[in-house]
This record gives sequence, C-alpha cells and structure tokens, in this order.
Amino acid sequence: MSDALKNVRCPICKKAFDWHSNPESRPFCSERCRLIDLGDWLEEKHRIPDEAPANPFLPPEDDYS
Repeated sequence: MSDALKNVRCPICKKAFDWHSNPESRPFCSERCRLIDLGDWLEEKHRIPDEAPANPFLPPEDDYS
C-alpha cells in the first residue's frame, strides 16, 4: 500500500492522521471525535434522507356501526 493512502483526514476535526494508528476509532482520529459524531447523530444533526411520502399510510376505518 502506498504512503499516500495511509494519511487521511478526520471528518470531525479535519486533522490528518495515519489510518493504521488507531483502528478502534476509525474513520475518526480519536475516541473524542468518534463520540462527537455519535452525539451529532443522537441530536439528529445528521439525517439519512427519507423517500417515504409525507402522509404515512393509515389503515382503513372500521365499518362496524
């Protein structure tokens, strides 16, 4: 593997780091940045687009009158 592929940037702090230096925190440079990202997901700052229609499916009304 080339040396250029070993250095990457952390998506949180943008610091360059060696991809092989801390495999537990990848793709982040540290546990701190990993936890910051987790907090962003929990606070719904990151979202996966939803292609569902705006009105959810509602079951038909019961006709037991």
